[in-house]
Amino acid sequence: MSNSSRTPHAPQRVIKTRRDYNLWVADQSIEDFALRYAPASVRKWSPWTVTNTAISTVSFLAMEAIGATMLWQYGFSNAIWAAIVVCLIIFMTSWPISYYAAKYNVDVDLLTRGAGFGYIGSTITSLIYASFTFILLAFEAAIMAMALELALNIPLSIGYLISALVILPLVVKGIGFINKVQAYTQPLWLILLVLPWIVVLWKQPHLLSDSIHFAGAVSASSDFNLYYFGAACTLIFVFVIQIGEQADYLRFLPQQQQAKRSWHLAVFLGGPSWILAGFLKVCMGMLLMLLAYQLLVPIAELDNPTYLYWMAYQQFIPSPQIALLLTLLLVCLAQIKINVTNAYAGSLAWSNFFARLTHSHPGRIVWLIFNVLIAVVLMEMGIIHAVERILGLYSNLALAWIGAVVADLMICKPLGLSPKGIEFRRAYLYDINPVGVGALVIASCVSMLCYLGVFGLTAKGLASFIALGTSMLCVPLIALLTRGKYYLARPPEQIASTPVATCVVCERDYEVADMAVCPAYQHSICSLCCSLEARCHDLCKPHARWTVQLKTWIERYLPKAWSQRLNTRLSQYLLLMLSLGLILAVCLSLVYLQEKTYLEAVNEQAIQQLFTLFLKIYTILFLLISVAAWWLVLNDQSRRKAEQETHQQTRLLIEEIAAHEQTSQHLYDARIQAERANEAKSRYVVGISHELRTPLNSILGYSQLLQKQEQLSPQGQTALGVISRSGQHLTSLIDGLLDLSRIETGKISLNMVDVHFPHFIEQMIQMFQPQIEQKRLHFICEVSEHLPEYVRTDKKRLEQILINLLGNALKFTTKGEIHLKLEYRFQTAYFEIRDTGCGIA
Repeated sequence: MSNSSRTPHAPQRVIKTRRDYNLWVADQSIEDFALRYAPASVRKWSPWTVTNTAISTVSFLAMEAIGATMLWQYGFSNAIWAAIVVCLIIFMTSWPISYYAAKYNVDVDLLTRGAGFGYIGSTITSLIYASFTFILLAFEAAIMAMALELALNIPLSIGYLISALVILPLVVKGIGFINKVQAYTQPLWLILLVLPWIVVLWKQPHLLSDSIHFAGAVSASSDFNLYYFGAACTLIFVFVIQIGEQADYLRFLPQQQQAKRSWHLAVFLGGPSWILAGFLKVCMGMLLMLLAYQLLVPIAELDNPTYLYWMAYQQFIPSPQIALLLTLLLVCLAQIKINVTNAYAGSLAWSNFFARLTHSHPGRIVWLIFNVLIAVVLMEMGIIHAVERILGLYSNLALAWIGAVVADLMICKPLGLSPKGIEFRRAYLYDINPVGVGALVIASCVSMLCYLGVFGLTAKGLASFIALGTSMLCVPLIALLTRGKYYLARPPEQIASTPVATCVVCERDYEVADMAVCPAYQHSICSLCCSLEARCHDLCKPHARWTVQLKTWIERYLPKAWSQRLNTRLSQYLLLMLSLGLILAVCLSLVYLQEKTYLEAVNEQAIQQLFTLFLKIYTILFLLISVAAWWLVLNDQSRRKAEQETHQQTRLLIEEIAAHEQTSQHLYDARIQAERANEAKSRYVVGISHELRTPLNSILGYSQLLQKQEQLSPQGQTALGVISRSGQHLTSLIDGLLDLSRIETGKISLNMVDVHFPHFIEQMIQMFQPQIEQKRLHFICEVSEHLPEYVRTDKKRLEQILINLLGNALKFTTKGEIHLKLEYRFQTAYFEIRDTGCGIA
């Protein structure tokens, strides 16, 4: 079924503006298909290479820190059961995401688009995912900076910069270079990681039994408690988003058909298996914390992985300095390996987020630098310590997102409530899919209320489970209620019979899976150019725009009186104002929590004054944001009106161009007809001339023979002269007629010869001398002294021109004079003929 039968024709042509590919965006080895799926042509690595890179993400030391924190605060039973349950849940949620990402070669953002969130709806999850990458990057870089300070006395502020900026050159070239980094560092990292584990378990076997009876500092008991179990789960649940970073690598796996068994094994090892290794690291974090605690390490450093592994290395290395250097090497290797992934994943997430909001894409490298700089700011300002306090709320958002995606993949797709495949192209998606977005909003709100203690202490502890369960329950229910109609805005068309097609905008070749049919350009367009096109206003799916969806839902679910008063401009303003207000609240909350930590030791009054100060600051900034939001909405409306006027002018211009083209076509047709008529006339003239020349040649020939007879009388000679001159005149007329015919058909040619110029002029004068004398006219001839002896010209045609001019002057002059003037200047002869005849009116 063609697109024209489903979608109305464009009201105007979208003027083709070719995208300016800068050096970064044009080089896909750097860009790494940040906004598109990974085509088969670039998936050239072996399954083991991709798997090795993906599994390297387990190197982060935050797992050991989380394990140490859980055991220290909540005791053994709560900590170990939290680790078992959460790791099992993460394993089960990681498997379908890994499988679909590898099968359809899409990153987690593109996967989310087609798994119930829609094109614009997935920007929410892109922001959640991007936030996770720079928060984890800041955490891991801070661990490395503390190790540099402990081992080399490098100040923390400089260590933060070193830890973050060292990542940039390793991530610029994308997965090709990252594969090499992970492959080269993997063996040494494994040895440095596993060796202290083995030695500690061998030399300190009592740690296993001691940990069982360890009572938490917060729980004050080693027994199981549901609330503290939930609190411990909250700490580790935040790593559920880690599967997104696995998917960013798994999309480069080769086709499943090439090696089916090894492909499934690669998906397992590169995907859900990371949490199995993570579980071991959590457990070792607990044991190493207990070892450090027994060795009287300061309580403030019990969750610092540098101290934990330093104590472990000292179990078999007598020198504390050498043990510290080995610890530093382990920490630096681990942090570089994980932060390479964090920075890479963040650059992809920010690219997707801003490309949809701004319809521009300066390149993945810009967002890579942006992501790293955010992490540096968090560390340098000390806000990273305040972020720890809101990780509980953050994990609820993460679980609501992941739960919605997994529910769609595992429930909706097998039941036929959503399409089987993953559609990520803008041209075929609704902007907002209420299935995923609705489940995310509902689950997030419910779990946050639980986390804030609205529904009691037990619900507060189990808020993470409530977020996950609510999300997975809402997805199939909303999909059933909406009958899955918001997954696809229109059925995908067949782009071409060949595997590769050319984009009409950027004129580059892409696989057809990355192309869409565009009614605005009336041609196929790649997914990136489609994402960056802002002027078409979703001509291919006008009913699927979020503004149209919002208006439809308002008219359907709100009273008629309300829906008529609530226009689109007001809804845009409210949405923008509330979004900016929420972001401002989060940012100020981070600063407030940081300052509150420093003032807790002072008094309660200082904290209250700080809260009042931040509340006043927020109120003032919110007022400014409200004005700025209204200005942005009005500016957007002005831009849209300007676009409409431009489109109208463009349409008129196109109509005028079409009219000119039609007129030009008519002129062309008329010229063709005239040429044909001239050719016909030319053929007729040539035929007539031939017929006239035959008797005329006979007349001229016999007159010349008769003039040679000596017995002719003077009257006979005169009569024969008249006959001869008349015949020559008719011959010249026929030649002129033929020349005119040749001129009209464009076939005239010149016969250039060398002519004795003075003699030629003298002959011309002698030719007309008898007629001048007969009419008793005064003939004046002025010839230049600088006349050349020979000139190159068409003698016949020059003679014809002068005969015509002098003949006309002689014919229409009855008395007076005829003046012939000849000058020669700069290799050009100038003839001037004047007479005293009647002239031309």
